[in-house]
Amino acid sequence: MLFLALTVSARPVLSQTAGQLPCASCHADKAQALKGSAHAALSCTTCHVGIKSFPHPRRVPLPTCAECHAKQNAEWAQSVHGKAWASGNKTAPTCQTCHGDAHSVAHTHTWAFKKSIPALCGSCHSQVLKHYTESIHGQGLARGAVGVPVCATCHHAHLILAPGNPNSSVYPTHIPETCGQCHGNVRLAREYGMPSNRLLTYDASFHGMMLREGRITVANCASCHGIHLILPSSDPRSSINPKNLPKTCGKCHPGAGTTFAIGPVHVLPGTGTGMIPRITSWVRVFYLIIIPLTIGLMFVHNFGDWLRKLRAMRLAQVSSRSLPVSPQLEPEAGEARMFGFERAQHFLLLASFLVLVWTGFALKYPLGWWARPLLIWESPRFPLRGILHRIAAVVFMAVAAMHVISLFQSKRLRNHWRQLWPTASDLRQALHAMAYNLGLRDQPPALTEYSYIEKVEYWALVWGAAIMTLTGLMLWAHNFILRWLPKAIIDLASTIHFYEAILAALAILVWHFYSVIFDPDVYPMDAAWLTGRSPRRQNVKPPEPPAPTKPEIPPRKKV
Repeated sequence: MLFLALTVSARPVLSQTAGQLPCASCHADKAQALKGSAHAALSCTTCHVGIKSFPHPRRVPLPTCAECHAKQNAEWAQSVHGKAWASGNKTAPTCQTCHGDAHSVAHTHTWAFKKSIPALCGSCHSQVLKHYTESIHGQGLARGAVGVPVCATCHHAHLILAPGNPNSSVYPTHIPETCGQCHGNVRLAREYGMPSNRLLTYDASFHGMMLREGRITVANCASCHGIHLILPSSDPRSSINPKNLPKTCGKCHPGAGTTFAIGPVHVLPGTGTGMIPRITSWVRVFYLIIIPLTIGLMFVHNFGDWLRKLRAMRLAQVSSRSLPVSPQLEPEAGEARMFGFERAQHFLLLASFLVLVWTGFALKYPLGWWARPLLIWESPRFPLRGILHRIAAVVFMAVAAMHVISLFQSKRLRNHWRQLWPTASDLRQALHAMAYNLGLRDQPPALTEYSYIEKVEYWALVWGAAIMTLTGLMLWAHNFILRWLPKAIIDLASTIHFYEAILAALAILVWHFYSVIFDPDVYPMDAAWLTGRSPRRQNVKPPEPPAPTKPEIPPRKKV
């Protein structure tokens, strides 16, 4: 009878949940721990699926965390901890090491759990814990700063990869993004009084550009601020204390900061205090005015010219030969427009300029669509964009040197070059042409064989080549510059190089491409750069006719 009574009383208990009988009658400690855990809402049979009856059979297989947490388990298996465990190191952390027994799993999104993470990781990484505790992050955690980063913030909770793994959150190319979780967060910056532009200023810096180029050895956040022992700049022990900057920067740039103070690092070009930052700011404002003004005038000039020719040659159904132009000067036999050596220079200049523009903007904006073809072939150990950019720069400088030397060596080329020397009539021609293209005058100007159009192109190229070569060499030889000059000089050179590149690219696109491709007089192309001859019907001044002379009257004979 007693057995029957126990059997009947046990039947309804099979449907009861965790914390209630009958599980708690035998596993009171487990049931008590479960009440305050993250698994409190689960029934015992949610995890112990092999138990179907009471009393249950012995040696039922224990549940695994992966049955419910497949994603976290997969990440752990790929981590340094999971791989160490799989290789036979049974002291490597598992789920239970960090989260405890399944019945007492703590809520991971609580302040108590977050605060315990450094000590938990420090049970294996004692030296790291010491550095973290002394750091500004550890001090903030001790004060109760909820938003301060802990181990899992930077290394992730489960997918903890070695720093040398390209997929790791602490791999050099990912460190700015990892640190930017806090130092690029406007809300956290306001809450803790931190500058919110640290990630922006790094990306805009020389280091940020080189890191996007694929140079993993370039300085990142950890290179300057440290890895775990991160201290404020006011701390004399800090690697970014002004007195320690020469040593910190000298790890990559020998001698940096020994002659001049390095100065602020996290500043956008043109900001900060001092004469050079102010000059950089003025240069930036200058280019922001001159670029739209110059390119705008070029566009108005060429668009007006195109509309004039469109109306005359197409809409009015008039032949181009009926346009109001001065008599055409037929070129002499041979290469009158561009000599062979000049065409060779032009070809090298064309190739190097296009590569410089492409790779330069791919370096500055690696996420742009124009950078994708280069990024396909690029790796951290093979920075293709930077290599191609420097090769093209060497070719560009070699062409400039060839041009200068040729002017000294060849009288024929020197005489040809003299035709590009500016004169007072060029300004009158340009103003006359602009007025004509805007419809303010009825007749076009009489242009010389090499008019203001060619002269603007040539001297803009000379100016741009000098500026780009000087600033490019300064950026290339940054170690030498930082040894003898302040860092602000690098910022100034970078600003000039960037804006001059924009001006040069737009000028070629709007001014030069129109005159040699889209101008109806030469469309689809002026082939002078290939053959030396141009199909252009130049509006050229005819040679001045000789002054008429009076016929000589024979003297009268005396009768």
